[in-house]
Amino acid sequence: MKRTAIATWMQSWLTSTDQTKRIAATVLVCVAVGLAGGALFGFLGPLLAVAVVVGLAGVLIMLRSTLAILAAMIGVICLLPFAALPLPGVGFSPTVLDVVLAMLLVTWMFQVARKKQTDLRSSTVGPAVLALMVLACVSFVIGLSFGSITTSLARQFAELLLSLGLFFLILNNVRGRERIEQVVTLLILGGCAAATVGVVLYLLPENVTIRLLSLLRVFGYPTGSDVMVHVESNPELPFRATSTSINPNVLGGMLTLVAAVALPQLLSRDPLPLFARGPRRWGLNWLAVPVVGALVLCLLMTFSRGAMVGLAAAAVVMALLRYRKLLLLGVVGLGLLLLIPQMQWYLAHFLEGVQGEDLATQMRFGEYKDALILISRYPWFGVGFSGAPQIDVYVGVSNMYLLIAEEMGLAGLGTFLAAMGLALREMFGGLRRVADDARLESVLLGLVGATVAVLVTGIFDHYFLNINFQHAVALLWVLVGLGVAAAGQAKVAGTDSGQPPRVE
Repeated sequence: MKRTAIATWMQSWLTSTDQTKRIAATVLVCVAVGLAGGALFGFLGPLLAVAVVVGLAGVLIMLRSTLAILAAMIGVICLLPFAALPLPGVGFSPTVLDVVLAMLLVTWMFQVARKKQTDLRSSTVGPAVLALMVLACVSFVIGLSFGSITTSLARQFAELLLSLGLFFLILNNVRGRERIEQVVTLLILGGCAAATVGVVLYLLPENVTIRLLSLLRVFGYPTGSDVMVHVESNPELPFRATSTSINPNVLGGMLTLVAAVALPQLLSRDPLPLFARGPRRWGLNWLAVPVVGALVLCLLMTFSRGAMVGLAAAAVVMALLRYRKLLLLGVVGLGLLLLIPQMQWYLAHFLEGVQGEDLATQMRFGEYKDALILISRYPWFGVGFSGAPQIDVYVGVSNMYLLIAEEMGLAGLGTFLAAMGLALREMFGGLRRVADDARLESVLLGLVGATVAVLVTGIFDHYFLNINFQHAVALLWVLVGLGVAAAGQAKVAGTDSGQPPRVE
């Protein structure tokens, strides 16, 4: 009551016709703000104080808009995936993504509790995702018999469950065609921003890049020469682009998925509003050209061969389903790259990986062998997330499928494959219903391509279902959720023609 009375009194004085009262109230507000700001600067320092103020403003904005939360989530995934909040005395450092995902969950729960959202949405994919979450819990408990639980492990496992649950949060928060288009547009812009940062940092002098990336130390990022990553960790070999993702392979995976989502916007007769504003000539939407170009260029600079194969697979699938011109664009782009002298070493490096001749590929072969030994000993539910039970084996392999089998066993791997298969079935079903809706078709086709890219890239790397890469897991289930949501809109938009999508 006292706080309400004080607020009412201050409001009346601030809006009073008496100039003396207005001045007095303004002075009191300035003094209060000054004291609060001085306390923040004194206890936290100027940089953290400004970050707290900006963060609080962002929180207030997000609490008023689910779209703002989704935009913040995509921004963090693309631009600050490893950012941790420097909270002393807490015992652990929650990530910025933790906070954003928790806000998305809490705001949705409030909407349900206040009956603003009464119809809870799911799909045929939902039971498989729930089963995967249950199996993750079973494997986590089993793994505690092999190693003790730590604060960090508990936090990472909670993050894994929250990231898996994003599938349901996306289905229930991204409702309607307009919202799906908005979120997909935000994803493309976020990926393009990360790619642009990556290209700029790659082209800058090494000492400048180190200084700029070291500024992220306040968020728990590495500093100094540790921010530079070279091919095969050999300083004599080329530097790999990392943008703000620390790991070039993880950056490559994110860029691959976003590029797959963006590719159909190059050719669609009715692209997303962002790209529809520009000219369309020779069958191309020219506003999409620099966006896709930045994504592909930065992907090349990561030297992530697995991610590049994933994007190629996605492009081939989308070309076979709809846009034959993607094959032509791919051939032309490859030809232009081969004309650049610097690309000769790049091509040789790629072929060495295909032939298994370079060090990184040979190490992967050893990891595959060791992973199969571990899986053969604990085939059904794996060894959990606490570590290996014997000293002659270890948990960790550059293959998403083998890693799932190591940690959650064949039961977990089978459930994951079932979830992805059901998701693709729904998306393909949606494509049969949108032959006369070019915009929705382009969105859905891009999400199909991104899902294919995940499955192919997972053969060569592990981050899309790895407890240590929360943002990559979150991105996967955001895309699957968007794909299933778009397929649901396709069911509303049209009827199943029984025919595959027409091709151009």
